Amino acid sequence: MSPVPFRSPAVAQSDSVSTHPLGWRRFLGEARTRILLLYLIVMVFVATASVPVFLGLFFRSVNNRVQNSLNAEMERFRQSYVTWERTPNRSERDLRKFLTEYLAVQLPGDDNFLIAFIDNQLYKSNPAVLPEVLQPGSPLANRWLHISRPVAGQLDVADPKIGSVLYIAQPLVLRGSIRGVFVAVHTTAGEQAEAFDSVWIFIKVALGVVVISCLLAWFATAQVLAPAKKLAITARSISETDLTQRIPVRGSGEMAELADTFNAMMNRLQDAFMSQRNFINDAGHELRTPITIIQGHLELLSDDPQEQRETLDLVMDELDRMSRLVNDLILLAKAERPDFLRLETIEVRSFIQELFTKAQALADRQWQLHIHGNGRIVGDRQRLTGALINLAQNAAQHTQPDDIIELGSSITRHDVRFWVSDSGEGIALSDQQRIFDRFARATSKVRRSDGSGLGLAIVRAITEAHGGRVELNSTPGVGSTFTLILPLEPPKEKWSV
Repeated sequence: MSPVPFRSPAVAQSDSVSTHPLGWRRFLGEARTRILLLYLIVMVFVATASVPVFLGLFFRSVNNRVQNSLNAEMERFRQSYVTWERTPNRSERDLRKFLTEYLAVQLPGDDNFLIAFIDNQLYKSNPAVLPEVLQPGSPLANRWLHISRPVAGQLDVADPKIGSVLYIAQPLVLRGSIRGVFVAVHTTAGEQAEAFDSVWIFIKVALGVVVISCLLAWFATAQVLAPAKKLAITARSISETDLTQRIPVRGSGEMAELADTFNAMMNRLQDAFMSQRNFINDAGHELRTPITIIQGHLELLSDDPQEQRETLDLVMDELDRMSRLVNDLILLAKAERPDFLRLETIEVRSFIQELFTKAQALADRQWQLHIHGNGRIVGDRQRLTGALINLAQNAAQHTQPDDIIELGSSITRHDVRFWVSDSGEGIALSDQQRIFDRFARATSKVRRSDGSGLGLAIVRAITEAHGGRVELNSTPGVGSTFTLILPLEPPKEKWSV
């Protein structure tokens, strides 16, 4: 067993300090933690804001209940008092007797007081013991002794044992003069204590709900963010040699859409890498042949002047072919750049006529021109000329002198069409999509040119750069028609004039 290296406590403590904050920073930086913290802040804010709302609603409910209780107490007294007023020959003695009998049979609710004053003196009360604020000589009692009509009111008292005093006072009239006052009173200290107890219970319940909600949210968030975690794991496992990893998509929603988007992006990347790999392989293959030819002839070059001239001509021809191939590759590489097109307004009729004049010099064929409609388009004259000349040269290479090659154009309110049609050998259905790929050539055909197989790829790139498309209609043994369909103006978000 190898000896364990000695680590001093200072070093161990240093490592702990250096790694621990990093772990916390990583934990706090996770989306799951941020969502939980945001959820916690919202829950705490809602719970805190709900406490005064709950307290206010509770007090309002208590006040309404107390007020209704006081109104009921006073209504019972008034009914009895009205009945007593109908008694003939009423005296002060009768009033005292009425109040005594009425208070004796009443059972006030908690914190309720029924008080009777006669001749500015306390006569009786129920309960008999009154708080100081309700006793004779207090400011509130003096206020009741000077009323001339029924009144209701509320007095806030500093004593926490009393709270607020709610009251309804009714004057007692005998032979046309006020001889006393009957008052129904309620003190709110008990209800306030109940309210605060209820609030404390509410706070404890709310805290429990917040804690349980956070725990549930922590685990639920893990499930919701599982596709994002899988996305990170899948992204880390992807390399330029393995682009086949995908995220399984389950259900619907934003995370499923994210997984779909990631998988679609990976499909495009895989296609792009495969296309790039094939492009590099094909380009290397195409360049290897002229390099091998040049190298072989230079290695066998003798001192014979005639042979040197022939070898030099052959080398220059191969270098020209390599130069054309490199230029075509550069053109395709530039096709996605914003400065690929130099736009100008093109008169369609004069443009196709000039193009027809140039195409006639390519080969001895039965050339025809058809023009339908007049108008203008916005495009790159040189690029469009190169694309159509490419098609015309391709048609000339696959036709005989007595075959017909037709150039034409037509224009509508939305687009313009340029076509090159020939009566040559045609293209097999299996090749009609493939021939637009880079370095692609039609199969089972005798090669008629020394082209690199980039011509139709360049045509498609130029057409798509203008926001258009290429259509091919071909029948073997009958002929082919290549049609460029272009908008009157390229997409403004991609190109600028």
